[in-house]
Amino acid sequence: MTRFPCPAGLPAVAPLDQSLRAELQQIIDTRTKPPGSLGRLETLARQMGLIQRSTRPSVQRPVMIVFAGDHGIAAEGVSPYPQAVTAQMVANFLAGGAAINALSRVSDVALEVVNAGIATPLPSAEGLVDIPVASGTRNFAHEPAMTHDEALAAMHAGAARVRHHAALGSNVIGFGEMGIANTSAAACLMSRLCGVPIDECVGRGTGLDNAGLARKRNVLASALERHADARAPLDVLATFGGFEIAMMAGAYLAAAEARMTILVDGFIATAALLVADAFQPEVREYCVFAHASNEAGHRRMLDYFGAQPLLSLDMRLGEGTGAVLAVPLLRAAVAFVNEMASFDSAGVADRDA
Repeated sequence: MTRFPCPAGLPAVAPLDQSLRAELQQIIDTRTKPPGSLGRLETLARQMGLIQRSTRPSVQRPVMIVFAGDHGIAAEGVSPYPQAVTAQMVANFLAGGAAINALSRVSDVALEVVNAGIATPLPSAEGLVDIPVASGTRNFAHEPAMTHDEALAAMHAGAARVRHHAALGSNVIGFGEMGIANTSAAACLMSRLCGVPIDECVGRGTGLDNAGLARKRNVLASALERHADARAPLDVLATFGGFEIAMMAGAYLAAAEARMTILVDGFIATAALLVADAFQPEVREYCVFAHASNEAGHRRMLDYFGAQPLLSLDMRLGEGTGAVLAVPLLRAAVAFVNEMASFDSAGVADRDA
């Protein structure tokens, strides 16, 4: 994997501190259970302890940030939905009526909605963080979606939102997205950053039929050929990305810098992580891959990261819905470490007694 210089001013991610690994493993192994019998919960508990540099890891004020932005590539007919749906769904988020609202409520997770760059003007609304870089990206079938300055501005804005929540006490965070045609952007990012043929990256998105899927593949293959020289991660992001994807990329770096446990959602959120990882591969050490999306290409991305997702529910909605469902598993992981008795304290003989 080639490492590229990280643009000045973006968060700096340190490798995960491993100094507590042996002590955490000792605590996990001496709880009143056979070693390893809680499976992935044990791995999660150890990872969270290392991230937080604590033998008593916790889940504090978990938060989901949903970034929304529009994409010029939508003009090429790569989505069955009109671009106006982005703004309409943001209004639905703000009214509390979307899937991410319902799942955040049941998981007791704070939710923030960010206008990263929606084409349709939005009225001011309580709960909306309105920080658009521009009114949607350009059409990358013909020209780069963003300038370098726009892409960096979006990355810095995403990092700033994470720092806001870290200051409020959050130590678990996830990122969702909304943006008609953003699976097209994510597919091109994946193809270029992972070196995977575009046909292996493109899926049906919000429900394309066979003819629509073929058109989408052709449009994206042509765009990749047009921008064949875009290879460095900032070039790739600016050429094919979206404002919401760029904000997520910056947010990943800031969350790792703040030693937060990061819940990674599906196809588009993982594409944004590809960008962050290209600059600072240490970021992946802070990530928990929440689920395997049913969108074509996501499992290939997970393989790229060597990731084993917690859940596989055939979901492909986005919005952060897969990530938020993993929060109860994080709570379970820290609960067994902090609340289970040890063999000594419970007066239970262990297997080596």
